Amino acid sequence: MSESEERGGLGHRVPDLGALELLLAVARLGSLGRAARELGITQPAASSRIRSMERQLGVALVDRSPRGSRLTDAGALVTDWARRIVEAAEAFDVGAQALRDRRDSRLRVAASMTIAEYLLPGWLIALRAERPDTAVSLLAGNSTVVAERLLADEADLGFVEGPTVPAGLDAAVIAHDHLIVVTAPSHPWARRRKALDAAELASTPLILREKGSGTRQVLEGALGGLARPLIELSSTTAVKSSALSGAGPAVLSELALGEELSARRLVRIPVHGVRLRRALRAVWPTGHRPTGPARDLLGLTRGPAAGG
Repeated sequence: MSESEERGGLGHRVPDLGALELLLAVARLGSLGRAARELGITQPAASSRIRSMERQLGVALVDRSPRGSRLTDAGALVTDWARRIVEAAEAFDVGAQALRDRRDSRLRVAASMTIAEYLLPGWLIALRAERPDTAVSLLAGNSTVVAERLLADEADLGFVEGPTVPAGLDAAVIAHDHLIVVTAPSHPWARRRKALDAAELASTPLILREKGSGTRQVLEGALGGLARPLIELSSTTAVKSSALSGAGPAVLSELALGEELSARRLVRIPVHGVRLRRALRAVWPTGHRPTGPARDLLGLTRGPAAGG
């Protein structure tokens, strides 16, 4: 053994678990060939592994003969030590599996309102089919709240709609969405022939989501500012209900408006000179890629882009 190997970590000086399991099998079965078959490896591979272990330890472990394989005195001593190491490794494996089972038994999701209402239900149904024993809790809030929950370790995976990735989080774009201007059919804008321009939209009091929502952030960024809200509400459903009542114009995700537009209960108002397209993102704390159920849910979101 070289001086550098002597100074190295245990990985350089202690045989790996596979080699120790092989040695234990040889001691129990009295045959290198039978030990190889039990472990699902070839006899040449088993012989090579034993020789490598002997070189690593600097002692002979097994005497081979036509009648079988017998442990040397050093091999018998090493086998006693190996048994304790393998038993400890088995206990380690059981404990690690218990940790995985505990992790996999629950999934905490935080999602901004549009995603929570219109996309997550389908994803969670699909996840239920894959992981029926995983209990899922969902916190719906604006994009700012989602980021806060993730950074406080109160959620395992988040979904946001804002124009940027919140600080301290990594992200993956899972879909794209369009924001559209809508009014009730009775509103004057529903009868106009000319598209709105960005300046007129920005100067008009609108029914809006609260500050911190992804929809509000995207709209403010696209228009460079907004007039004082006509009404400020905390959910997509509440904004839509107010628009349906005729209270005024609103800007909402296309995902939320399919039924109302088809039935002409709300009218889409064309807007010229502004792009109201946004990315929908999955987010998680920086450097902590989702695992277990969170990883599986993330995989289920990678379907056709929402909203085009």
